[in-house]
Amino acid sequence: MRDVATAERAEAGQRGRRQRPFWKELPLLIGIALVLALLIKTFLVQAFSIPSDSMQNTLQRGDRVLVDKLTPWFGSRPERGEVVVFNDPDGWLKDEPTENPNPVRKVLGFIGLMPSAEKKHLIKRVVAVGGDTVECKGTGPLKVNGKELDEPYVFQGNTPCSVDDRGGQFKVTVPKDMVWVMGDHRQNSEDSRYHQRDKNHGFVPVGKVVGRAVVVAWPLNRWSTLPVPDTFDRPGIESGRP
Repeated sequence: MRDVATAERAEAGQRGRRQRPFWKELPLLIGIALVLALLIKTFLVQAFSIPSDSMQNTLQRGDRVLVDKLTPWFGSRPERGEVVVFNDPDGWLKDEPTENPNPVRKVLGFIGLMPSAEKKHLIKRVVAVGGDTVECKGTGPLKVNGKELDEPYVFQGNTPCSVDDRGGQFKVTVPKDMVWVMGDHRQNSEDSRYHQRDKNHGFVPVGKVVGRAVVVAWPLNRWSTLPVPDTFDRPGIESGRP
């Protein structure tokens, strides 16, 4: 009789703990998912949309890239050859209109499932870091610390350097905690070359870099990684770094 009573009490307890209907748990599950997405966006990885043609053919307008935001938390700094997303350093996008997203887009942008439409970001390739001397003469090649770069990623038909009176010809030394960035579509990129009159003289502060773009995630037929080109591993290129 004691075993029967124990079994009855256990069955009663299970009925009391019967699972709640799914619709009651759905708000909690959504809340947990949103918190996790927000944490991932803030500390790990975030999606960004390519807004222009300045990084062709490496990146196409409308591509979605995933940006590593974790490693900077551990002291990692931008390196030569990396494709990075950064906040507008000093009015580089002042003439570009800001989108007016609908409420759904705002929410998705806030949690990182879609790129934020309210913040102005740029994406370029780091070609020189603090201590480097980078120069362009004539149509190129681009030189870093006196070493000529082999740049197969430069847009077909473009020259590595631009011959113009706006900054296409230059020789600069990158200050500490700064980087020099250029687009792969050299003749269609408003990059460091053309902002040498701003407060940073065209350099991008490391603190403005959001993270490194590591993967083209969308559209699926363009899925690819974004490795550092071999040319940036040439012997001797480190000579200018402090």
